Amino acid sequence: MITLFEQPDSGNCYKVRLVAAHTGLPIERVTVSSRDGSTRTPEFLAMNPIGKVPTVRLDDGRFLGESNAILLHLAEQTPLLPADAYDRAKAYEWLFFEQYSHEPAIAVRRALVTYPERAALATPERMAQLLEAGNRALGVMEARLAQHPWLAGGAFSVADIALYAYTHTAEEGGYDLAGFPGIRAWMDRLAAQPGHVGLLD
Repeated sequence: MITLFEQPDSGNCYKVRLVAAHTGLPIERVTVSSRDGSTRTPEFLAMNPIGKVPTVRLDDGRFLGESNAILLHLAEQTPLLPADAYDRAKAYEWLFFEQYSHEPAIAVRRALVTYPERAALATPERMAQLLEAGNRALGVMEARLAQHPWLAGGAFSVADIALYAYTHTAEEGGYDLAGFPGIRAWMDRLAAQPGHVGLLD
């Protein structure tokens, strides 16, 4: 069985649980956290030298980090990874977008709002910059989702899972999704998929 080392309220860890849920893959969950130092122990660093979650121990004993790399590995030979080469490349494109343009704004702003120990970092200037950057990223998603049901190709894929994880909690970071009807309809479609689990389920 695959073991997931996770911080349960992390969107990046949630992505891995979503892929497992939608593929029927059983996983064992182990809670660790940067907040209590358990991701900086020698034992954890031996599994993942950068000391971050999620990290998975595969059933053959090897380890893998970086949420979107884990998503791609677990989605191999499942419908979550598009079979068409172009659609698959578009899924990769959305995964790179998520890590470079979406997560650094939307996830970070949520963390600054919800984790008390980070409050000192939430200067008005930084919060305004993150709000602007996050709304730009949401606008890119809205342009696609206003015209198409899913992000990559015509079917639900790892691209949707990667972007859903932090988009569905964006309002916790102060983003207003009322102006993004395509995104809101997409989130409803995704949450209605068989096997779906919530962030804290």
